[in-house]
Amino acid sequence: MAAVVLVHGLYHRPEHFALVAERLRTAGTEVLVPELHRGSLSADTAAVQAVIDSLPEPPTVLGHSYGGSVITGVRGAGHLVYLAAFVPDGGESAAGLGGASPQLQDAIRPEPDGSTSLRPDRVADILYGDCPEPLAAWAVGLLRAQAPGCGRGIPQRHSWKHTPSTYVVCAQDRAIDPAVQRKMASHCTDVREWQTDHSPFVGQPGLVVGLLQELLAADTSRWPDEGVTRCVGTGDL
Repeated sequence: MAAVVLVHGLYHRPEHFALVAERLRTAGTEVLVPELHRGSLSADTAAVQAVIDSLPEPPTVLGHSYGGSVITGVRGAGHLVYLAAFVPDGGESAAGLGGASPQLQDAIRPEPDGSTSLRPDRVADILYGDCPEPLAAWAVGLLRAQAPGCGRGIPQRHSWKHTPSTYVVCAQDRAIDPAVQRKMASHCTDVREWQTDHSPFVGQPGLVVGLLQELLAADTSRWPDEGVTRCVGTGDL
């Protein structure tokens, strides 16, 4: 069975991918959505790696926003999808790449325990501008506090250097500058551009489902001819 691993970004939860996951599962695709918020980029990457390692074939792995830093460090993916996501190169972190809009920065509030959260009254338009109000309110209600430091983590390997990859630029993004996205997209094998906000998996899930199904079909058609080799080593190969 074809498999997809969906990796959320900062402040988000696996439930934010519910609309995409439901449609893919209905179509017969296995979908796994690991929980991040493990306290560091390395711990988040290890959590996603464990999911990939549990699968019999290399999955298509999608990372959103900060999730791009996470999937950059994994081994054994068949295809990487960066959705308005960070694509760090050697020595780079998501925070170092920049691109966060002034509106997003203004919506971040510090919490007493050192974590940060997003102000509910400000983030709906920034993250979910394509959504009707009830859907945006649902997505905002799922947001959670974020431990400090994850965005400053530096991946220990760079899987896009040896794994087919697709970057999706969200051209109406109010959270990460689309110009920064286009620059990062130059690392990827293929680039798409959608006229969407930062979170099309909420506002326009059909676009995300359609892309993943297209990539799964293309990858599956190659397996019988090329075979499948899972990379289990460490470092950039």
